[in-house]
Amino acid sequence: MRAALVLAHTSLRPASRRLPLRQICQRHLHLAPRWRGLRNPPKQNFRGGRILLALLSPAAFVRLSEEDSEDGKTPEEHMLEASRAEIQKTIPDTVHGLQRAWQSLYLFLDTCVYEPIATGLRFLHLVVIFVPVIVTVPSIWFGRKVREHGNERTGTLWWYGFLVSSMERAGPAFIKLGQWAASRSDIFPQAMCRVMSSLHSNAPAHSLAVTKKTIVKAFGGRSFDEIFEEFQEKPLGVGAIAQVYKAKLRADLAAPGDDDIDPDPRNLRQRVRKNVDVLVKSTPQRVPSSYVAIKVLHPKVERIVRRDLRIMSFFASVLNVIPTIEWLSLPDEVLQFGEMMRLQLDLRIEAANLTMFRKKFKDRTTAWFPYPYASYTTRQVLVEEFAQGIPLAAFLEDGGGVFQQEIADEGLDAFLHMLLIDNFVHADLHPGNIMVRFYKPEQLSLPLGRSKESNSPTNSTDVTEEVLQQLRPFRHQPKAWIDQLAKIDQEGYRPQLIFIDTGLVTALNNTNRANFLDLFKAIAEFDGYRAGQLMVERCRQPDAVIDREIFALKMQHLVLGVKSSTFALGNVKIGDILNEVLSMVRNHHVRLEGDFVNVVISILLLEGIGRSLDPGLDLFK
Repeated sequence: MRAALVLAHTSLRPASRRLPLRQICQRHLHLAPRWRGLRNPPKQNFRGGRILLALLSPAAFVRLSEEDSEDGKTPEEHMLEASRAEIQKTIPDTVHGLQRAWQSLYLFLDTCVYEPIATGLRFLHLVVIFVPVIVTVPSIWFGRKVREHGNERTGTLWWYGFLVSSMERAGPAFIKLGQWAASRSDIFPQAMCRVMSSLHSNAPAHSLAVTKKTIVKAFGGRSFDEIFEEFQEKPLGVGAIAQVYKAKLRADLAAPGDDDIDPDPRNLRQRVRKNVDVLVKSTPQRVPSSYVAIKVLHPKVERIVRRDLRIMSFFASVLNVIPTIEWLSLPDEVLQFGEMMRLQLDLRIEAANLTMFRKKFKDRTTAWFPYPYASYTTRQVLVEEFAQGIPLAAFLEDGGGVFQQEIADEGLDAFLHMLLIDNFVHADLHPGNIMVRFYKPEQLSLPLGRSKESNSPTNSTDVTEEVLQQLRPFRHQPKAWIDQLAKIDQEGYRPQLIFIDTGLVTALNNTNRANFLDLFKAIAEFDGYRAGQLMVERCRQPDAVIDREIFALKMQHLVLGVKSSTFALGNVKIGDILNEVLSMVRNHHVRLEGDFVNVVISILLLEGIGRSLDPGLDLFK
């Protein structure tokens, strides 16, 4: 059955149409009678049909994602639509006279003079970077074949590396483009995807002065020293789009725990239910923290990315004229990539995603997500609870010990909940975005009255940090590490996964969901031929598919091979099956939806992580 769900996630995505901000808000937020979720809401007298939402809050984005709409769009598309409409450059109808003339002139010069010139200069800069890459393309036909890299020639591997280094120098949009390309093994060779996956940002950190100015603005002009008790001036990490700091909020700004989704039980029925949960499963005791992670966008990164996307779109249209690569539909791919980039350029969307995940996982113990400080989060700044834990990579390197099967099972359970139940999947699952924290299970709450215990961060003991202090000295010492894990297990601590970096999620619209279920049914019934036909019929360009009958027969052969192994599924690696499917769709030019590929790549990563921790992990069970 699991084979069905991992192959069934494909369909057509309807074209999106941008709507005016007023129509977006009235349709999804019903903001005419109420302005909940907005800080300092404007008056309800909408002159000229323009709603000024300069301070659209993460709460409003959450409502956008939760609203049921009939336009067939996903929550991410709704949030992106509102975000883009908010920054459209227009002149309010309330401005008149000389001020209106001056703003009109400024808007004209910025849109029709400055931006074209800046885009042209950026184009020349990119020409200098990528012309050597184009000139050295013939090198891919030279050198010996390397068996470990899919029989690619050494010249090809060198050229892939040269391409990656050039993309790193080209800036944030091209770094993200390379990382996105690494996940599209349905389009690009696997050896190229492997090299692209090593691409990282060499972007310099912006100045501390810029960071402080941006943060002060997010906190409503409050003095920087009045916001934090501690602030680590050196960034924890610098990415292509933003950089992250660790800080400790002052007591009057710190969140009171999980009050957004986990209020204290107020009556007997709620308290009894909570006690039952404690008895039947290990329930993490929520320990709030005043330490926060602060993500700050690089200055002017939005304009730089917008120019790069224009240039990419132009070249994609030119290359699309070539008959041999028309099946790639490069303009559509650039459009999809552009949507992904814009989602990451508004940090309120990431805060809204965190809130959505927390709501969906509030009654589960398999995973958790940091608390977002929505009141202080803006387009340029994200403030969230600091994820106190050990990167999953540490357990992959040194071993999971007595916890390895538990960690693997929890990761699988969390992912399948996202995919099958919530239809809201973390789209950037890799070991760097998964942390492991330790907790002590909650105790029974026996008194029938209300609890008098404080839930304030200042009165809490951070149990996770105590465990981490025991483990840190044994990093890169596998035997001692595993022995210490056994000792922690005896002390009653349990592991829990924390997912971070939720800027990108995958959700299916109604059409995609129907296609998913149809394909799931075909594969669940071991009708591989029908599954192949559905993949061809509902791909982006059915007319561009090569030998559709042979593709359907190959799918039938693959599915029957899985069926014949049902009595020895422990020997079947789902990653090998999915890689074979991606190779087939690439060879037959079956253009899959990006959402489908995102899920497939997530499953590939999940199985690799799971089998590293627990070699006996079987995703088919």
